[in-house]
Amino acid sequence: MVQSFSRRATPEISVEELDEFLRDGGVRLVDVREAWEYRRGRVPGALNVPLSQFARQAADLPRDKRILIICESGSRSLAATDFLLTSGFEGAASVRGGTDAWARTNRPLERE
Repeated sequence: MVQSFSRRATPEISVEELDEFLRDGGVRLVDVREAWEYRRGRVPGALNVPLSQFARQAADLPRDKRILIICESGSRSLAATDFLLTSGFEGAASVRGGTDAWARTNRPLERE
């Protein structure tokens, strides 16, 4: 389980910024929701690494790309981002408002 760290300095980006980053490339978007939530609807191209498995799988994330973390509303992504930052992943950031905010702006979602 990922530990909870102080969140006051956790970097966050908006869904508008996420959209720009995804178009420009060079980032890896990681969705930390559980698999059933991820299948319900996700930002196109997002990799699913549930928060419950995040600490074990984080080492497999690329270090040559900026890691952006998203969840449903922005809470779990803050915890995962804190974990990455303390693990040496510079530039990691949480997506403020999560997938809910992405969907509210009528951006596309992938579904299974």
